[in-house]
Amino acid sequence: MINRQDGLYHLYLRGGEPSAPQVQSRLVSSISRAIDPYRDFEAFLACAEQLELRFIVSNTTEAGISCRTEDRLEDCPAASFPGKLTQLLWKRYQCFGQQKGKGFIVLSCELIDHNGQELKKCVQTYAGRWGLPEDFLNWLEEENVFCDTLVDRIITGYPKEDAERLNQENGVEDRLLDTGEPFAFWAIQGPEWMKQELPFEQAGLPVVIVPDSSYYKKRKVRILNGAQTGISLAAYLMGSDISLDYMACPLCVRFVRRMIYDEIIPYLQLDDADMRAFADQVMVRLNNPFIQHSLLAISLNSVSKWKARVWPSLLAYWEQNGELPVCTVFSLAALLEFYHLHSKNAQGYYGAREGIPYPVRDDQDVLEFFWEHREDTPEKLVRFCGETVFPEIGGIPKLAEQLAGLLADIRQQGIRTVFDTLMDE
Repeated sequence: MINRQDGLYHLYLRGGEPSAPQVQSRLVSSISRAIDPYRDFEAFLACAEQLELRFIVSNTTEAGISCRTEDRLEDCPAASFPGKLTQLLWKRYQCFGQQKGKGFIVLSCELIDHNGQELKKCVQTYAGRWGLPEDFLNWLEEENVFCDTLVDRIITGYPKEDAERLNQENGVEDRLLDTGEPFAFWAIQGPEWMKQELPFEQAGLPVVIVPDSSYYKKRKVRILNGAQTGISLAAYLMGSDISLDYMACPLCVRFVRRMIYDEIIPYLQLDDADMRAFADQVMVRLNNPFIQHSLLAISLNSVSKWKARVWPSLLAYWEQNGELPVCTVFSLAALLEFYHLHSKNAQGYYGAREGIPYPVRDDQDVLEFFWEHREDTPEKLVRFCGETVFPEIGGIPKLAEQLAGLLADIRQQGIRTVFDTLMDE
């Protein structure tokens, strides 16, 4: 499709406030051609012979960075992305392995920790399995750079409802219309010399090349992801279906702001002004009228998400103050109530909101735990959680007691009543 459109497509960046939406249109013209390695494997490999080819950018989803035992060097192509990349690198080595500076810079954008290094490990694994020579492994190490990166932009995809109107406005039929939010940020962990080859910052683009990208990861995970994870389950139980619903509720907005500005940022030990500027952008992004974030979609694997995104903030707050953060503890109580299972069938496990079932999706052992303890009192549930799915609970004095009390109040009074009381204090 992209070749039929001569490498051209329109991108619409849509944002602003619900009362004042803003739309920017761009015609993307930087693509020369697309190659399908399953249809033209030789053309794919021939790319390795192009001296001007220097950068490889990957975004194959989290599942894409993995090795498959059935992949072979002689496959046309290997099934996995790392397998295909190894084939391409092997071809590059055969063509230019004796020349300095002819390797690749690989920019991995998958949403996993240490994405570039994980991709590199896969390539090294394939090289070993396929019996490629030691000189190739040395060339991989010395002439190629695998960069960890952090990408932050929400892409909402093909605008099905608006496509006909947009094509009429453009005067062309663009079957590859794409949409996203105006905010964008890309942190690339790489050596200083890369700034000369990739002068993004000089061009004024929201891209940084830094020796350590962990600062930016911590900023995003703890503030953006932490706030989303912290409010989403409570908001769903109170009747919201998408993030815009809770952003239209003044008390929910107060909760999010209090969690971010009072319970997270002061304890990050990062640049305070930068954190607050980023948080200001997060509040705008959460209120983007063009992004229909399903809270049930966000709820997937919430136990592990809460541990990774929210727990560090709770712990840091407690370590510095000797007391517990109100909003963060409430969000954990809301999670336990969201996982209060009422039924199951062949398709999965279900909680209930005002008597209407909703799916709860997580690892099987997590679901089985909450099913087994669905009739426990709040005190018993919290105690068993502290022994299994949330062992962290036992490490902080009075956390279990506060959680059990909040959960009991939620079940007796309703989550909206407890939430409103909390936010009015």
